Amino acid sequence: MQIGPYRLKNSLVVAPMAGVTDRPFRQLCKRMGAGLAVSEMVSSNSLLWGSEKTRRRANHEGEVEPRTVQIAGADPRMMAEAARYNVDQGAQIIDLNMGCPAKKVCNVMAGSALLQDEPLVARILEAVVCAVSVPVTLKIRTGWDREHRNALSVARLAQNSGIQSLAIHGRTRACGYSGEAEYDTITAVKDAVTIPVIANGDITSPQKAQAVLHQTGADGVMIGRAAQGRPWIFREIQHYLDTGTLLPPPDVLEIHQILLTHLEDLYHFYGTELGMRVARKHISWYTRGLANSANFRHTMNRLQNVEEQRRAVTDFFEGHALHNPTLCYEENTAPEELAA
Repeated sequence: MQIGPYRLKNSLVVAPMAGVTDRPFRQLCKRMGAGLAVSEMVSSNSLLWGSEKTRRRANHEGEVEPRTVQIAGADPRMMAEAARYNVDQGAQIIDLNMGCPAKKVCNVMAGSALLQDEPLVARILEAVVCAVSVPVTLKIRTGWDREHRNALSVARLAQNSGIQSLAIHGRTRACGYSGEAEYDTITAVKDAVTIPVIANGDITSPQKAQAVLHQTGADGVMIGRAAQGRPWIFREIQHYLDTGTLLPPPDVLEIHQILLTHLEDLYHFYGTELGMRVARKHISWYTRGLANSANFRHTMNRLQNVEEQRRAVTDFFEGHALHNPTLCYEENTAPEELAA
Protein backbone atom coordinates (compact mmCIF):
# COMPACT_ATOMS: atom_id res chain seq x y z
CA MET A 1 0.00 0.00 0.00
CA GLN A 2 1.30 3.44 -0.96
CA ILE A 3 0.61 6.64 1.01
CA GLY A 4 2.23 9.59 -0.70
CA PRO A 5 5.94 8.78 -1.07
CA TYR A 6 5.77 5.96 1.50
CA ARG A 7 5.51 2.37 0.31
CA LEU A 8 4.37 0.34 3.31
CA LYS A 9 5.79 -3.13 3.84
CA ASN A 10 2.25 -4.51 4.07
CA SER A 11 -1.39 -3.50 4.41
CA LEU A 12 -1.69 -3.84 8.20
CA VAL A 13 -2.22 -0.67 10.22
CA VAL A 14 -2.32 -0.08 13.98
CA ALA A 15 -5.38 2.02 14.82
CA PRO A 16 -4.89 5.22 16.83
CA MET A 17 -6.09 4.58 20.38
CA ALA A 18 -5.96 7.16 23.16
CA GLY A 19 -3.96 5.86 26.09
CA VAL A 20 -2.68 2.90 24.08
CA THR A 21 -0.75 3.76 20.92
CA ASP A 22 2.12 5.56 22.60
CA ARG A 23 5.62 5.26 21.15
CA PRO A 24 6.49 1.99 22.97
CA PHE A 25 3.31 0.30 21.70
CA ARG A 26 3.72 1.63 18.14
CA GLN A 27 7.32 0.42 17.99
CA LEU A 28 6.32 -2.98 19.36
CA CYS A 29 3.53 -3.44 16.82
CA LYS A 30 5.87 -2.51 13.98
CA ARG A 31 8.40 -5.07 15.21
CA MET A 32 5.55 -7.59 15.32
CA GLY A 33 4.65 -7.00 11.68
CA ALA A 34 2.49 -3.87 11.34
CA GLY A 35 3.22 -1.76 8.28
CA LEU A 36 2.00 1.50 9.81
CA ALA A 37 1.11 2.71 13.29
CA VAL A 38 -0.85 5.89 14.01
CA SER A 39 -0.19 7.92 17.15
CA GLU A 40 -2.60 8.75 19.90
CA MET A 41 -4.83 11.72 19.12
CA VAL A 42 -3.14 15.10 19.59
CA SER A 43 -5.29 18.16 20.20
CA SER A 44 -5.24 21.04 17.71
CA ASN A 45 -5.41 23.45 20.67
CA SER A 46 -2.00 25.16 20.77
CA LEU A 47 -2.44 25.89 24.48
CA LEU A 48 -1.93 22.17 25.12
CA TRP A 49 1.15 21.66 22.95
CA GLY A 50 3.55 22.43 25.79
CA SER A 51 2.01 19.92 28.17
CA GLU A 52 3.97 16.84 29.11
CA LYS A 53 1.14 14.62 27.84
CA THR A 54 1.15 16.22 24.39
CA ARG A 55 4.94 16.19 24.17
CA ARG A 56 4.94 12.46 24.88
CA ARG A 57 2.28 11.87 22.23
CA ALA A 58 4.43 13.70 19.69
CA ASN A 59 7.61 11.84 20.64
CA HIS A 60 8.87 9.72 17.72
CA GLU A 61 12.48 9.16 18.80
CA GLY A 62 13.81 5.97 17.25
CA GLU A 63 10.49 5.11 15.58
CA VAL A 64 10.44 3.26 12.27
CA GLU A 65 9.24 5.42 9.37
CA PRO A 66 6.76 6.62 8.36
CA ARG A 67 5.86 8.48 11.54
CA THR A 68 2.13 9.23 11.61
CA VAL A 69 0.46 11.67 14.00
CA GLN A 70 -3.29 11.98 14.38
CA ILE A 71 -4.71 15.42 15.19
CA ALA A 72 -8.21 16.33 16.35
CA GLY A 73 -10.20 19.51 16.43
CA ALA A 74 -13.03 21.41 14.78
CA ASP A 75 -11.48 24.68 13.63
CA PRO A 76 -9.84 24.65 10.16
CA ARG A 77 -7.21 27.26 11.05
CA MET A 78 -6.22 25.53 14.29
CA MET A 79 -6.10 22.15 12.58
CA ALA A 80 -3.80 23.58 9.89
CA GLU A 81 -1.54 25.08 12.56
CA ALA A 82 -1.48 21.79 14.45
CA ALA A 83 -0.52 19.93 11.29
CA ARG A 84 2.37 22.32 10.62
CA TYR A 85 3.52 22.08 14.25
CA ASN A 86 3.56 18.28 14.23
CA VAL A 87 5.36 18.12 10.89
CA ASP A 88 8.01 20.43 12.40
CA GLN A 89 8.25 17.93 15.29
CA GLY A 90 8.94 15.04 12.91
CA ALA A 91 5.56 13.78 11.69
CA GLN A 92 5.78 12.36 8.16
CA ILE A 93 2.03 11.71 7.75
CA ILE A 94 -0.79 13.72 9.33
CA ASP A 95 -3.97 11.80 10.11
CA LEU A 96 -7.22 13.65 10.79
CA ASN A 97 -9.58 12.31 13.44
CA MET A 98 -13.21 12.38 12.34
CA GLY A 99 -14.03 9.00 13.83
CA CYS A 100 -13.59 9.20 17.61
CA PRO A 101 -16.94 8.48 19.34
CA ALA A 102 -15.91 9.66 22.82
CA LYS A 103 -18.35 12.12 24.40
CA LYS A 104 -15.64 14.54 25.53
CA VAL A 105 -14.45 14.78 21.92
CA CYS A 106 -17.87 14.92 20.27
CA ASN A 107 -19.14 17.47 22.79
CA VAL A 108 -16.72 20.02 21.29
CA MET A 109 -17.83 19.08 17.76
CA ALA A 110 -14.61 17.19 17.03
CA GLY A 111 -14.06 13.54 16.15
CA SER A 112 -17.08 11.81 14.65
CA ALA A 113 -19.31 14.79 15.52
CA LEU A 114 -17.81 16.52 12.48
CA LEU A 115 -19.65 14.06 10.23
CA GLN A 116 -22.79 16.09 10.97
CA ASP A 117 -21.34 19.11 9.16
CA GLU A 118 -19.98 18.21 5.72
CA PRO A 119 -19.14 21.81 4.72
CA LEU A 120 -16.96 22.09 7.85
CA VAL A 121 -15.39 18.75 7.03
CA ALA A 122 -14.45 20.07 3.59
CA ARG A 123 -12.94 23.27 5.03
CA ILE A 124 -10.83 21.32 7.53
CA LEU A 125 -9.59 18.88 4.92
CA GLU A 126 -8.63 21.62 2.50
CA ALA A 127 -6.97 23.76 5.19
CA VAL A 128 -4.78 20.93 6.45
CA VAL A 129 -3.84 19.58 3.02
CA CYS A 130 -2.79 23.08 1.95
CA ALA A 131 -0.86 23.69 5.18
CA VAL A 132 1.68 20.86 4.93
CA SER A 133 3.81 19.15 2.31
CA VAL A 134 3.44 15.66 3.81
CA PRO A 135 0.58 13.23 3.06
CA VAL A 136 -2.67 13.87 4.93
CA THR A 137 -4.96 10.92 5.73
CA LEU A 138 -8.40 10.68 7.31
CA LYS A 139 -10.21 8.34 9.69
CA ILE A 140 -14.01 8.36 9.88
CA ARG A 141 -17.01 6.31 10.89
CA THR A 142 -19.89 5.45 8.58
CA GLY A 143 -21.89 8.41 9.87
CA TRP A 144 -23.33 10.05 12.96
CA ASP A 145 -26.16 7.53 13.34
CA ARG A 146 -28.00 4.93 11.28
CA GLU A 147 -30.35 7.55 9.82
CA HIS A 148 -27.43 9.75 8.75
CA ARG A 149 -24.83 7.50 7.18
CA ASN A 150 -22.67 9.70 4.95
CA ALA A 151 -19.35 7.90 4.62
CA LEU A 152 -19.74 7.87 0.85
CA SER A 153 -20.11 11.63 0.48
CA VAL A 154 -17.35 12.32 3.04
CA ALA A 155 -15.07 9.94 1.14
CA ARG A 156 -15.64 11.90 -2.06
CA LEU A 157 -14.93 15.16 -0.21
CA ALA A 158 -11.73 13.63 1.12
CA GLN A 159 -10.51 12.52 -2.29
CA ASN A 160 -11.36 15.88 -3.87
CA SER A 161 -9.51 17.69 -1.06
CA GLY A 162 -6.28 15.78 -1.58
CA ILE A 163 -6.55 13.24 1.24
CA GLN A 164 -4.22 10.33 0.40
CA SER A 165 -5.85 7.46 2.28
CA LEU A 166 -9.10 6.89 4.15
CA ALA A 167 -9.66 4.58 7.13
CA ILE A 168 -13.27 3.71 7.95
CA HIS A 169 -14.54 2.17 11.16
CA GLY A 170 -17.63 0.27 10.06
CA ARG A 171 -20.02 1.70 12.63
CA THR A 172 -21.79 5.00 13.20
CA ARG A 173 -20.94 7.16 16.16
CA ALA A 174 -24.26 6.23 17.77
CA CYS A 175 -23.37 2.53 17.54
CA GLY A 176 -20.20 2.98 19.58
CA TYR A 177 -18.69 -0.51 19.53
CA SER A 178 -21.97 -2.42 19.65
CA GLY A 179 -23.44 -4.56 16.91
CA GLU A 180 -21.52 -5.71 13.84
CA ALA A 181 -19.34 -3.61 11.59
CA GLU A 182 -20.92 -2.43 8.31
CA TYR A 183 -18.55 -3.88 5.75
CA ASP A 184 -21.07 -3.18 2.98
CA THR A 185 -20.60 0.55 3.58
CA ILE A 186 -16.84 0.18 3.35
CA THR A 187 -17.32 -1.76 0.10
CA ALA A 188 -19.42 1.07 -1.34
CA VAL A 189 -16.78 3.63 -0.42
CA LYS A 190 -14.01 1.55 -1.95
CA ASP A 191 -16.01 1.30 -5.18
CA ALA A 192 -16.52 5.08 -5.26
CA VAL A 193 -12.99 6.43 -4.74
CA THR A 194 -9.50 5.72 -6.02
CA ILE A 195 -7.48 6.60 -2.90
CA PRO A 196 -6.48 3.71 -0.61
CA VAL A 197 -9.29 2.61 1.71
CA ILE A 198 -8.51 0.88 5.01
CA ALA A 199 -11.20 -1.23 6.70
CA ASN A 200 -11.51 -1.10 10.49
CA GLY A 201 -13.81 -2.77 12.99
CA ASP A 202 -14.16 -6.29 14.46
CA ILE A 203 -10.99 -7.63 12.84
CA THR A 204 -9.90 -10.04 15.54
CA SER A 205 -8.18 -12.89 13.69
CA PRO A 206 -6.19 -13.70 10.55
CA GLN A 207 -9.24 -15.35 9.00
CA LYS A 208 -11.41 -12.29 9.69
CA ALA A 209 -8.78 -9.97 8.20
CA GLN A 210 -8.70 -11.99 4.98
CA ALA A 211 -12.51 -12.16 4.82
CA VAL A 212 -12.85 -8.40 5.28
CA LEU A 213 -10.26 -7.68 2.60
CA HIS A 214 -12.08 -9.99 0.19
CA GLN A 215 -15.55 -8.68 1.03
CA THR A 216 -14.74 -4.98 0.88
CA GLY A 217 -11.92 -4.87 -1.66
CA ALA A 218 -10.13 -2.58 0.82
CA ASP A 219 -6.44 -1.85 0.37
CA GLY A 220 -5.65 -2.59 4.00
CA VAL A 221 -7.04 -3.39 7.43
CA MET A 222 -6.68 -1.42 10.63
CA ILE A 223 -6.41 -3.31 13.91
CA GLY A 224 -7.20 -1.66 17.21
CA ARG A 225 -8.56 -3.45 20.27
CA ALA A 226 -7.49 -6.90 19.03
CA ALA A 227 -3.84 -5.82 19.25
CA GLN A 228 -4.09 -4.89 22.92
CA GLY A 229 -2.08 -7.55 24.73
CA ARG A 230 -1.64 -9.38 21.44
CA PRO A 231 0.70 -7.31 19.23
CA TRP A 232 1.82 -10.48 17.45
CA ILE A 233 -1.58 -10.53 15.69
CA PHE A 234 0.06 -8.56 12.88
CA ARG A 235 2.57 -11.29 12.06
CA GLU A 236 -0.22 -13.88 12.36
CA ILE A 237 -2.38 -11.99 9.87
CA GLN A 238 0.43 -11.40 7.41
CA HIS A 239 1.46 -15.06 7.52
CA TYR A 240 -2.13 -16.13 6.85
CA LEU A 241 -2.51 -13.68 3.96
CA ASP A 242 0.77 -14.92 2.47
CA THR A 243 0.31 -18.66 2.94
CA GLY A 244 -3.31 -19.43 3.81
CA THR A 245 -2.11 -21.23 6.94
CA LEU A 246 -2.18 -20.24 10.59
CA LEU A 247 0.96 -19.80 12.64
CA PRO A 248 1.10 -22.05 15.71
CA PRO A 249 0.33 -20.35 19.03
CA PRO A 250 3.35 -18.41 20.30
CA ASP A 251 5.58 -19.85 22.99
CA VAL A 252 4.82 -18.68 26.51
CA LEU A 253 8.47 -17.77 27.07
CA GLU A 254 8.55 -15.67 23.88
CA ILE A 255 5.48 -13.71 25.00
CA HIS A 256 7.05 -13.34 28.43
CA GLN A 257 10.10 -11.73 26.82
CA ILE A 258 7.96 -9.53 24.57
CA LEU A 259 6.04 -8.28 27.60
CA LEU A 260 9.21 -7.68 29.65
CA THR A 261 10.70 -5.66 26.80
CA HIS A 262 7.46 -3.71 26.52
CA LEU A 263 7.54 -2.98 30.26
CA GLU A 264 11.13 -1.70 30.10
CA ASP A 265 10.18 0.58 27.19
CA LEU A 266 7.26 1.93 29.23
CA TYR A 267 9.44 2.56 32.30
CA HIS A 268 11.99 4.39 30.15
CA PHE A 269 9.38 6.40 28.23
CA TYR A 270 7.21 7.51 31.16
CA GLY A 271 9.60 7.17 34.09
CA THR A 272 9.33 4.33 36.56
CA GLU A 273 6.39 5.61 38.66
CA LEU A 274 4.05 6.56 35.82
CA GLY A 275 5.40 3.76 33.65
CA MET A 276 4.45 1.19 36.27
CA ARG A 277 0.88 2.52 36.35
CA VAL A 278 0.58 2.60 32.55
CA ALA A 279 1.99 -0.94 32.41
CA ARG A 280 -0.85 -2.36 34.51
CA LYS A 281 -3.42 -2.21 31.72
CA HIS A 282 -1.00 -3.76 29.23
CA ILE A 283 -0.19 -6.60 31.63
CA SER A 284 -3.93 -7.16 32.07
CA TRP A 285 -4.39 -7.36 28.29
CA TYR A 286 -1.47 -9.76 27.82
CA THR A 287 -2.82 -12.13 30.46
CA ARG A 288 -6.55 -11.86 29.69
CA GLY A 289 -8.07 -15.27 29.05
CA LEU A 290 -5.16 -17.23 30.52
CA ALA A 291 -5.71 -19.59 33.44
CA ASN A 292 -5.70 -17.89 36.85
CA SER A 293 -5.25 -14.49 35.22
CA ALA A 294 -8.04 -12.81 37.23
CA ASN A 295 -6.31 -13.57 40.53
CA PHE A 296 -2.98 -12.53 39.07
CA ARG A 297 -4.34 -9.18 37.86
CA HIS A 298 -5.95 -8.47 41.21
CA THR A 299 -2.61 -8.96 42.95
CA MET A 300 -0.54 -7.24 40.27
CA ASN A 301 -2.64 -4.06 40.34
CA ARG A 302 -1.77 -3.57 44.01
CA LEU A 303 2.02 -3.74 43.54
CA GLN A 304 3.85 -0.50 44.21
CA ASN A 305 7.21 -0.68 42.42
CA VAL A 306 8.66 -1.90 39.14
CA GLU A 307 10.75 -4.63 40.75
CA GLU A 308 7.63 -6.26 42.18
CA GLN A 309 5.84 -5.80 38.86
CA ARG A 310 8.65 -7.47 36.89
CA ARG A 311 8.82 -10.34 39.38
CA ALA A 312 5.07 -10.93 39.32
CA VAL A 313 5.02 -11.07 35.51
CA THR A 314 7.95 -13.48 35.45
CA ASP A 315 6.41 -15.75 38.07
CA PHE A 316 3.09 -15.82 36.20
CA PHE A 317 4.52 -16.72 32.79
CA GLU A 318 7.11 -19.16 34.10
CA GLY A 319 4.33 -20.91 35.98
CA HIS A 320 2.33 -21.20 32.76
CA ALA A 321 5.31 -22.51 30.85
CA LEU A 322 5.60 -25.42 33.27
CA HIS A 323 2.13 -26.63 32.25
CA ASN A 324 2.09 -25.71 28.57
CA PRO A 325 4.93 -24.26 26.45
CA THR A 326 2.47 -22.38 24.19
CA LEU A 327 -0.20 -19.84 25.05
CA CYS A 328 -3.43 -21.62 25.92
CA TYR A 329 -6.55 -19.56 26.56
CA GLU A 330 -9.40 -20.85 28.68
CA GLU A 331 -12.19 -22.38 26.61
CA ASN A 332 -14.89 -20.06 27.97
CA THR A 333 -13.03 -16.97 26.75
CA ALA A 334 -14.69 -15.79 23.54
CA PRO A 335 -12.66 -14.10 20.80
CA GLU A 336 -14.70 -10.93 21.33
CA GLU A 337 -13.59 -10.83 24.95
CA LEU A 338 -9.96 -11.07 23.91
CA ALA A 339 -10.46 -8.14 21.53
CA ALA A 340 -12.68 -5.92 23.67
